[in-house]
Amino acid sequence: MGRSFRKFDFNISSLIQIRVIDAARAAHAGRKTMPIAARLKGSIVGLQTILPSTKDFELEFIYPNSEEALAILRHSAAHLLARSLLRLFPGTRLGFGPSVKDGFYCDFKTSREITESDLPMIESEMRSLVAGGEGGSFECLEVSFERAVRILEETGQPFKLEHLRTHLRENEKIFFYRQGEFLDMSRGPHVMSAELLQHFRLMSVTETHWRGDPSRESLQRIYGTAFFSEEKLNEHLKRLEEAKKRDHRHLGRQLELYAVDPRVGTGVVLWLPKGAVIRRELENFLFEEQTRNGFQRVYSPEIGRVGLFRMSGKNPYSERSYPLFGADRSDSYALRPTCGSQHVVIYQNHPRSYRELPLRFFEFGNVCRYESGEYSGLKRLRAFTRNDAHVFCSEEQAADEFRHCVEMLQKHLLTFGFSNLRIQTCFRSENGISYSGTREMWERWEKVILEECSKLGLVTYPGGEVHPEGPGIDCTVEDSLGREWHFGTVHIDFKVPGEEAFDLSYVGTDNVLHRPMMIHCTPLDSFERFIGVLIEHFAGAFPLWMAPEQVRILIVSPKYEKYAREVEDKFRKQGIRVTGDYRSEKIGAKIRRAQVQLVPYMLIIGERELEGRTVAVRDRVSGSQGNLVVEEAIRSFLREIRDRKLKHDPGTV
Repeated sequence: MGRSFRKFDFNISSLIQIRVIDAARAAHAGRKTMPIAARLKGSIVGLQTILPSTKDFELEFIYPNSEEALAILRHSAAHLLARSLLRLFPGTRLGFGPSVKDGFYCDFKTSREITESDLPMIESEMRSLVAGGEGGSFECLEVSFERAVRILEETGQPFKLEHLRTHLRENEKIFFYRQGEFLDMSRGPHVMSAELLQHFRLMSVTETHWRGDPSRESLQRIYGTAFFSEEKLNEHLKRLEEAKKRDHRHLGRQLELYAVDPRVGTGVVLWLPKGAVIRRELENFLFEEQTRNGFQRVYSPEIGRVGLFRMSGKNPYSERSYPLFGADRSDSYALRPTCGSQHVVIYQNHPRSYRELPLRFFEFGNVCRYESGEYSGLKRLRAFTRNDAHVFCSEEQAADEFRHCVEMLQKHLLTFGFSNLRIQTCFRSENGISYSGTREMWERWEKVILEECSKLGLVTYPGGEVHPEGPGIDCTVEDSLGREWHFGTVHIDFKVPGEEAFDLSYVGTDNVLHRPMMIHCTPLDSFERFIGVLIEHFAGAFPLWMAPEQVRILIVSPKYEKYAREVEDKFRKQGIRVTGDYRSEKIGAKIRRAQVQLVPYMLIIGERELEGRTVAVRDRVSGSQGNLVVEEAIRSFLREIRDRKLKHDPGTV
């Protein structure tokens, strides 16, 4: 979904108490489509907001077909859900209820547990409020801190009261929104009228804790989604149904790719033979591409002295670390969270000269992190393998090297058929973080990053995860279901090369020591997470070069088995992953089995093929491809494998 705005200039210095809705009506006289919010002085405001009355200003209207408008609609739907819960279950204590990607949620505590079977009843209550006219308007009220405390005490909302007292200042603006009898503290903005809340669906109910802290009181959370039209809602529900079918946890079991077992541990994965093939092919691809781009592969241990990680800022004494081990506390070791510290030590293995730069290292390194929260399939693990790469270069080389890394990452992702590549900048902001390097260094290299991305024809957007070590970019893509994923980051590290850390150096052309620059690149993030997304992206139907079983030979009758095995042997000797189905079954049943098991190609052998020493080639998606001499079929498949071709759109089953 894109951004939909229109800008208008206003001067209302002679008017008092003019609201955004008044300006909207004046600017949209005779128009069918009205905005649902606006951007004023950089902030999104509701239509009830009173406009400034002292000077000219620019108002940017937000319309229903924008991401911002959808977030407002969903926030209002969460408000309607909270109201319905209080009507159905008096005494309900409310937590947070924000909009999130693809929907909204509401945290709450009721006198009894809410189950999935209760969702239709709750949804019906929400609809009755809207349809019966009781939904009403969303009235925004600004109140004092003391008044806010009294309201929350009187309405019995201890969670909101705690948030007010611990996270809001007494001189801060505090807003409540009234909808009928329901009054709730909320930053807003909300839609003007509940009449817009026609197209929603409650999706699930889960367990959570207040503020996401397992030590705090347990709550429940209802997830839902909402759209401006029934058509968009149905499209979304259809995508969700398709995503459920493609869930990598389901397909991973069905296709025998990987396994998890509590005896081995939570958040760790066992690769089965077929899954190991996929992982190996991914590793081969990355090895070839990164070697072609001048990176050298290195290996380093999965443990290291605690002091090493302290120097790089990757202190293992964090909440995500595992217990330290070693002979005594003065010589403690830890499981590494990244490979970067070891790569720096490899750089320092001997004095470096400008003639060696740039030095580019990469490693498929096993790392461990004790993550909080729920572990899920391949996408969230305690032990995983990262494609970690680091560039050490001179200051003059850094711009080209940064662009080089982004270009390599772009090529990686396009190979797998991902679309809508988005580059998000990870730049310094005033958020209380302690940054490495000076403000001038950040500003200079932020400008360089924008220029280098522009040279690649890439549009940049704000919003990436800020790295305290230095500026950079995050890369997001859309999969075949239109879902957005973050894969890969490139950022400059001011901290590690510095005197307070590893004090890196090289001898320059002037025979004087200089400090190198360091660029950190993680193409595709972890193998496990990337493969988990690939399983869903391709719906388990991997392209030929990645498929665990590339070709299956099917015989029409047992009398063709001898010739079929000769063909199988020829394919195997050329490195093609081939199997044969020589059972005494009808050929139609064999074809259906191969298609269900997502084998890219079938070779059917009968009397005609035996006599002509050929094979009948059948594509899993497009069906019969005609007869080919065995050697020509082999050459055709090898070309497709070599080129890593995507013959069909991702997810075509």
